[in-house]
Order: sequence, then C-alpha cells, then structure tokens
Amino acid sequence: MRRAEINGLLAEMVDSYANVSDLNITVDRPLQVEAAGELLPVPTTPVIENLTPFQTEVVALNLIDGQRRLIQALLEQGSCDCPYYLKGKARFRINIFSHQGNYSIVMRKLEAKVPSVEDLKLPEAFKKMTHEKNGLVLVTGPAGVGKSTTLAALLREINETKSVHVVTLEDPVEFIHGSIKATFNQRELGTDFDTFANGLRAALRQAPKVILIGEIRDRETAELAVRASETGHLVLSTLHTVNAGQAINRLVGMFDKEDEKQIRARLADTVRWVVGQRLLPKVGGGRLAIHDILGNNIRTREVILLGESEGKTFYEMQESGEPFGMQTFDQGIIRAYTTGLITAETAELYASSKSAVLKGIDKIKQARGEKTTDIEGLALDTGYAKTVKRR
Repeated sequence: MRRAEINGLLAEMVDSYANVSDLNITVDRPLQVEAAGELLPVPTTPVIENLTPFQTEVVALNLIDGQRRLIQALLEQGSCDCPYYLKGKARFRINIFSHQGNYSIVMRKLEAKVPSVEDLKLPEAFKKMTHEKNGLVLVTGPAGVGKSTTLAALLREINETKSVHVVTLEDPVEFIHGSIKATFNQRELGTDFDTFANGLRAALRQAPKVILIGEIRDRETAELAVRASETGHLVLSTLHTVNAGQAINRLVGMFDKEDEKQIRARLADTVRWVVGQRLLPKVGGGRLAIHDILGNNIRTREVILLGESEGKTFYEMQESGEPFGMQTFDQGIIRAYTTGLITAETAELYASSKSAVLKGIDKIKQARGEKTTDIEGLALDTGYAKTVKRR
C-alpha cells in the first residue's frame, strides 16, 4: 500500500463512528476503532476481514517514515512512539509494537482544540492548582483515561492568566499551545531531546516558571522533577498508578530504601496536588471523568512524611478534606450518581470501596423515596411463637 492509500483508510476509520478516540491495527483482526470506550470493527470498501502481517508492517513503516531512531527503538525495545498528522482530519500519537513476531499499531486521536477547565467540567480544585507558584502537581491513572487532556486544560488556564515561560517535554507533543499570556516552548522526545532526564536538566537552564514532563518513568527523572519543584518551578507530570495515594508510594518506591526518609521529607514539602483519573460510561453514551484529588495540608504532609497507618491513610485525608478541594473516587462517583450521570451499577463497578459507594447510593435512594433492596414479601410469622409454647 502507498501512503495515499493508507491515509485514505485512516480517514475512513476516523469517520466511521462518533467519538472515535483510538485506531487499532492488529494482525488477524479487521481495522478497528475505539468509540466511547468500545472497540468496534470498521466497514471498508473493499472489505478487510483480517489484516495480514505484511499489511500491518507496511502501515507501520509508512508511519515511521524512515526515522532511524524509531526503527532502532522498534527493533531493540519492541515498540516505538511517534506523532502523525492526517491532513484535514486529525493528529495522532502512535505506538507501534511487536506482537508474536508481527507489528500492531494503536493510534490515539489528538484533539485540535486545547480544552479548558470549563470544557472538561473539572472540579474547582483544578483552578487552585494553576495558582500554585511552585511544587509538584501529578495526574495519575492507567493509559487512555485522558491524563494528557487534563494537563492540557491546566496549561491553557495558566496560558490565559499568567505571563510566564512554559517548557514542555513530551513524547510526542500532543496539544499545540498558542501563546496567549504565557510563552510556550514545546519539546518532543527524540526530536528535541533524547531522554526526559536530559531534557529536564536542560529545561532548568531555560528559565521557565512552569515545566511539563510527559511522564515520570524512572528515578533519575523523579529526582530532577523534585529538584525542579524545590527550586521555584511549578512542575506538572503524570504517573501510571490507580489512585492519588499510590502515586506517592510509587515515587517513594523509585528510590533506594536508605533514601526513603529523605525523599518522603522532600515530597512532603514539594507535592502540591495529586489527581487520580478514571473514565466511567455515562448514561446515554460517552464517558465521564471522575477524579481522586489529594491536596497538601498539615495532615497529608504528615502521612507523606511518616507513611500510612491505621486511622491515617490518604483515603481518609481525602474523605475529610472536601472543604479544601479534596475528594476520593468514591465521593466523585456518588456525586455523579446523584446528578444522574451514571447508573448505580456503574457506580458499584468502578468504586474503590464498594461498601462506601453502596451506602451512599442507599442514602440517595432513601431521600428520593426509592427502594433500597429487591427483597419483598417479608412478614412476621405470628404463629411461630404459639407453636413453640405448645411444645
């Protein structure tokens, strides 16, 4: 296949359904897209029932476009990341990877417009994050939940309100930020710098007030990120953890055991906010972002410094920290159920603590006058006592 044919197929995939977020090209499967969280086959003319290894390899090579760094990474590491622009349609963040000797491709569709905090309907705490002068702000969650989109909204808020220099280190650059009040320099891994650690070292000499690190992947990057936040920079980044509390433990775990006390003290001083994010299916279609928000106050600093213990956990700090903008996933889920955005079944399925969410749902149902149980027909057996007395 030629480049023009491949672009035609990609265009068909983008237009095949509403709310397409990912394109999936896998051997022995048809062309597929993820739309509203569901993987769906793409009807094509002529019909492609099952892709061959040759077809996926040709697509991969066309997307790589002869870049030696990407070819080397694919051969040596088994995968590579690169951007791709489909003229008039979309920009993509691509991961090409080896699968049982064949190549598979997943293309994440990037939005052309940088979303705002209001567009994403983010909690009020996100506005507070952009007012921080320094420190570390982390957005956590598994792949594909929109961490980069949330960070883009934070950067847009900074762009609209502050005259500062912002340096981003990304793999690849996802959202293009035009300068409004802030001045942006967006750098891409492999093109503008070789590793996040080296890019971050260079960024510290480029006089930024705000630094975005696409992902903290290793100890060296974590050390430099903490150091940057200690020296007056506001550092935004992502981690792959399930919730906000685990993000702290993950950062601590990147360092040697003998350094644990020191890194805990540094994190207690520098971490400003940690946000966990999950996407839940909405009533009527689409997906809804629910957030787990941990802020920094005297109590959370103590837990970061000394570690979690009975009666002093991140979950409990968040649960009682609502007046300060904090919340647990479960509180966010219950709030979404209250407003009718998700079903009770979805709330229970995605809960961190099922008992807490079920208790919250029962309270809401009672307030609405709805049934809280499916058990019916219970009655007092008045004859049982008489039977016992006769015996």
